[in-house]
Amino acid sequence: MSGPEAPDRAARTAAYDNNAAVADSAALVRERNAASAVYRSAHPHGLDVPYGERERNRVDLYPGDRPETPCLVFLHGGYWQRNGREDFAAVAAGVRHHGWSAALPGYTLAPAASLTGIVAEVRLALDWLAAHGPAHGIAGPLLLAGWSAGAQLAALALDHPAVRAGLAVSGVYELGPLRDTTLDDALALTDEELARLSPLRLPPVRKPLTIAYGSRELPALVADAKALARLRAASGAPGELLEIRDRDHFTVLRELSSPDGLLTRAALAAPVS
Repeated sequence: MSGPEAPDRAARTAAYDNNAAVADSAALVRERNAASAVYRSAHPHGLDVPYGERERNRVDLYPGDRPETPCLVFLHGGYWQRNGREDFAAVAAGVRHHGWSAALPGYTLAPAASLTGIVAEVRLALDWLAAHGPAHGIAGPLLLAGWSAGAQLAALALDHPAVRAGLAVSGVYELGPLRDTTLDDALALTDEELARLSPLRLPPVRKPLTIAYGSRELPALVADAKALARLRAASGAPGELLEIRDRDHFTVLRELSSPDGLLTRAALAAPVS
């Protein structure tokens, strides 16, 4: 794109560019990936279990102390076009320290899948967990969590019958502003998808949902979190808005990988049983 529109598009893209907004983001990503590789290596059983037919339709299962304990289902981020479940294994450590199970599904990335297709894969993974989780030692209630793009997916799938409650961290809940950014080059969002897949445009699901964000997040993400909390509160949907002080888009996940982190505490406090 050239001419006077180019700076506007660049500014709109920058409003959602978490990597550029956090000075040491590359180092933080390497740290997260390395910790997750160590965690996967230490817990090799139950990895890469297929839940569907596509290459990324795999889930990593980390059973808890007992099959009936609650299970944290975590959906990774990356603006629906980057990363994989393997990069986030360390987030399972916080709740598993307290005896919970964890499950990390992957999903096909854009542009190989549309956002509509990605949402369908998430629901397929939840179907699979409900039907086959007990055979793998995971039979307890599900708390659906997600970070960044995964938070939008978690908010959309909160209505799944197997899900008792949700935890949405650092998400984008209104997709319209992404339309004319470089993020949309792979997503190619349609008008119908904007209306159907933006949680801020939908009636709130009346299940508990904690909406969390770091105080050092980009303003656009903070605004979306607060707007979704207001929408849900106005309708009487249960849940809370949780600001995590002195955390940015990447360091906020330390609060889930730590046994005493604020996100771990929020998960443990969720009314899932």
